[in-house]
Amino acid sequence: MKRSLSYISDRIEEEILSSRPVSGGSISSAYLLETKDKKYLLKVNDRPEAGAMFHAEQSGLQVLESTGTIAVPHVYLTETVDGESFLLMDFIESKHPDHTDFERLGTHLAHLHCYPQERFGFEEDNFIGRLPQSNSPHDDWPAFYWYERIAPQCRLALKAHRLRPDEIPAEGKALRVFTDILGEDVKPSLLHGDLWGGNYLEQIDLYQLYYLLVHLNLFGSGYYSSVAAILKRYF
Repeated sequence: MKRSLSYISDRIEEEILSSRPVSGGSISSAYLLETKDKKYLLKVNDRPEAGAMFHAEQSGLQVLESTGTIAVPHVYLTETVDGESFLLMDFIESKHPDHTDFERLGTHLAHLHCYPQERFGFEEDNFIGRLPQSNSPHDDWPAFYWYERIAPQCRLALKAHRLRPDEIPAEGKALRVFTDILGEDVKPSLLHGDLWGGNYLEQIDLYQLYYLLVHLNLFGSGYYSSVAAILKRYF
């Protein structure tokens, strides 16, 4: 960590006056760095996939930032020093939101969702937590949601013995259910794929299914009953 801080100080050409741990999720360690004029958030992780994970996060944030529709932290550095990967970005002060904050968030997200895309997917694969997330392009939403979101997480859960084979939806049935419930007339647009402030999950439980599967694969059997209930309800 000390070597990384020295490296960061040289790269941003500012003396780091203080650093302290802050809450930043369960995947990486997070620190608040303060210089004379600025506060930074530093995420640190020494897992082998951390460098790729942080580069993917940087790419996603930069795409969101480029739209000018919604405020996101600006990323300054993504590097690996002595086997320790880090991501340096703006530190955003937290606050207790009121109804105007939620209205503003909704408005800015709506503007973001007005950025159309040619196909469902993204220019590169990335991660959901520390799990790989495929973003191969598809022409319709039910196919993308099955092949790039639900099916890979089901395979992970099956491999880890967190779901039984008979609980995994058949491909054809899953596609029919997604088409009937989620619809075919869905237009691809730019969106934040893991929006949370605890997570803000969609009200349709078929959309909750993806994030619950991710949590089942990341954190274990505590999420099994929620996953199994949705699978049983629809499949």
